[in-house]
Order: sequence, then structure tokens, then C-alpha cells
Amino acid sequence: MSRANEPSFRESVDLMYNRAVELIELPPGLKEKIRICDSSYTTSFGVQLRGEIRTFTGYRAVHSDHMEPVKGGIRYANSVNQNEVEALAALMTYKCALVDVPFGGSKGGLCINPREYDEHELELITRRFASELIKRDLINPSQNVPAPDMGTGEKEMAWIADQYSRMNTTDINSRACVTGKPINFGGIAGRVEATGRGVQYALREFFREPKDIAKAGLSGTLEGKRVIVQGLGNVGYHAAKFLREEDGALITGIIERDGAIYNESGLNIEDVRNWIMENDGVSGFPGATYSENGAALLEADCDILIPAALEGVINIDNAKNVKAPLIIEAANGPVTANADKILSEKGCIIIPDMYANAGGVTVSYFEWVKNLTHMRFGRMQRREQEAHNELVVKELEGLSDIVGDQWTLSETFKQKYMKGAGELELVRSGLDDTMRGALASMRALWYEQENVSDLRMAAYLVSIGKIAASYAAKGV
Repeated sequence: MSRANEPSFRESVDLMYNRAVELIELPPGLKEKIRICDSSYTTSFGVQLRGEIRTFTGYRAVHSDHMEPVKGGIRYANSVNQNEVEALAALMTYKCALVDVPFGGSKGGLCINPREYDEHELELITRRFASELIKRDLINPSQNVPAPDMGTGEKEMAWIADQYSRMNTTDINSRACVTGKPINFGGIAGRVEATGRGVQYALREFFREPKDIAKAGLSGTLEGKRVIVQGLGNVGYHAAKFLREEDGALITGIIERDGAIYNESGLNIEDVRNWIMENDGVSGFPGATYSENGAALLEADCDILIPAALEGVINIDNAKNVKAPLIIEAANGPVTANADKILSEKGCIIIPDMYANAGGVTVSYFEWVKNLTHMRFGRMQRREQEAHNELVVKELEGLSDIVGDQWTLSETFKQKYMKGAGELELVRSGLDDTMRGALASMRALWYEQENVSDLRMAAYLVSIGKIAASYAAKGV
């Protein structure tokens, strides 16, 4: 979303990168090498639909192959263009480096409104687009691994994986060519919720540190915090659901395509989600105040603002009116470079996108590893762990004979303690550990270096340092 006197999304990414890289002593050539997009591919292809050939345009950009394979989602939207795809690919590079996921950055997109086509038509379009990318190794388990993004999901990823298998019949690792697949087609438990879950874990880690909370002008825990969510798609829905159900946050406002709803006592996320699915919007939702001007709710009073849809929604026009003391970027690039400066000067703390929405690529990494090992996580050790824990429980309860006092452990404790970790528990544990570690590395710079004024700067510095070290190890 471009405005007068404001850089485009791609320019915003470059501006933020340039601001950070000036604080690192690197050769000018390496600074430029890390910044630029390695390659971009544009394809136009025809598909026979409704008695005629319709032509579609798609993109796949590789920002950096300092590590391979490169990783990044494929989005379906009318707004898709080369500049947007290249900017998103750059963010993927920085994101993967920040959270220690061993991928380079890539991104893809198809200029299409998926709502205009039925499922069979979408399958034909997706398979043809995938074929164009596969035959140029822009989809490959060892080179370029897509995932879902805006407008795509498990269904599209299954079609892509099947198309790759058909074109590479002897590749035993074919399922690893794409992540975000259905569980019964090589997917992994917890992937659908992963980005929203990552947002929750990021906020939990932020609220574990009193200094972080104080910088945002807040206090206490997530319980009772007033949250406004922009975009109740996959990411926004899961983030809101987990924050409400597990952390006691109040989701006071939801912004959607057709407007926004608000209730200061909190909204039931499941009810809102069901209403949107049945009515294609939030208009008319009972028990809440509706406003046709949804963007105005971005400026409403709240404790935490979660932009979880498109880029550029907080910009030079509205940044000065945003009241939230804490913003967590669940979407890619929701705050423009100019808005970022305005908000920082106001004292607003922004948890940046390259960290906040890294849950998706983190769990995608777990899925990729699962596909390469051909083994479900937890299958080898779960029952052994349960047996070991049962021995501990029996031994503890047997102590009553020794100490001469009858006592026993509660059934609730025993059930929780003796349950071995399955795939979902291991995925969530790995994601939580990743989000904690990444924020700790950002904090170290945020608190210790005077010229690191915000978490976005810290995130870029951590990422750039790791990418530069990788290039150095390769001899570049």
C-alpha cells in the first residue's frame, strides 16, 4: 500500500535494513549483497476454465541463498506484484536468521482472487502454477520450499506436493517440497495454528520481563489486557483465541474487511469467527458496536494492538493517532517505515514482524525435518517416557510406607505428569523455546547498546550478523 510522501512496502524494508546495517562494521559489498534480492521469476500461464483460456501471472523471488533450501509462502491475492514478493522474501531471510531456522528467504505469489473460483478451478490453477515453478527448481525439497500465506492453506499445499510427486516420481523426499500440508498428507500437528501461537508465545515472553513491560508503560500480566485484532484470518483468529482462552486477555475489538466491532467487556472469538463465516463479515454481529470504518478502530484505546492482515495499515496518515502502547506485528509489514518512526518517538513499543510472526516458518521447519526423516515426532520416545514417569510416581507414593504416613499424589497431577509428549506437545515446546531464545537475543542488544533504540533495530542487527557470518563461512 503506497501513499504520497511514503515509501512502498519494499522501500520500507530496505529503509529499515539500511538503518540497522549502518551500525555493523561490514564491507560495503557484503552489506549490499545481503540487502538485494538474488533472483525473481515471473511466469504467465494459461488455464482452460469455463470454456476459455484464462491467463494468470505468478511470481517466485529468492532473496538470499546463504542457506538452502530457501523458504517462504505463496499468497493468492489481486494485489500480488513483484515488488511485494521481493520485500516479503527479504523479510523471510531476516526472519529465518533471527529464529535460527536454517533456511534462506524466498516468497511467491499468484495475482488472483481465490474467492472468484470454485475448488476444482483453484486446483487446476494451482497445479499449473506449481508445474511452472517445479520445472525451474523453484519448488524442490533441497532448494526451495513454499508454504501457505494469505489466500492459501493446507488444500493448496497438498495439490502442490502431489504435483511435485507426479513430476518427480523417484524422489523419496517429495513430501518435503512444501510445508503446511494436511496431517494425513505429510503435515505436522500444530502447523495451522503456528503463526498465531507464535504471536501468543512472543507476548508471553515479553510479559515475563518486567523491564519490557515497563518500557511499554504497562504492568502485570496478559490477564485482563485489552486487545484489538485487525484481521481475523488464520493468524489473527488463533492469536486472539489463545490469548483469550489461555492467558485471560480481553479481545475488545476486531477489524475485518467490511468494518469493525467493539465491546469493552470482550468478544467471544469463536462466535465472531462463526459469524464471519456465515455472513462474510462482522456487520450485524450481536452484542457489539459495529462501525463501517474499520480502520478507525486502529486508533482506539487499548493495551495491545495486533495488526494481522495486510502491510501498511499503520502509516503516516494514522500513526500519530494510534493509542496502543504495545503493537505486535502478526502480519508482514503492517507498520510503514515512516509510521515506525512516529510511533517510536511517541514511546510505543513495537514487537516486529520478523520475530512476531516467525511461528509459521519455525513449525514449517519442524515439518520439513519430519518429512526428511519419515518419522513422526514422539513416536520413538513417548511410551518410554510415560513408563519412566509412572515409575517415579509409584516410587513417590511408596514412600508413605517408609515415613509412616498415608498420602498419595492427586489424580490430576498423575495424569499430567505421566502423559508422554506427542507430536503436538513437542511442536509447541520447540516453538516456545524458539520464541524465547529469539527475544532474548534481541533484548541483549536493546538493553546493552545505546544506539539500539527499539526491538526492530535489534531484530535486524541479530539477523544481519548471522547472515554475514554464514556468508563468511562460505567464503563470500
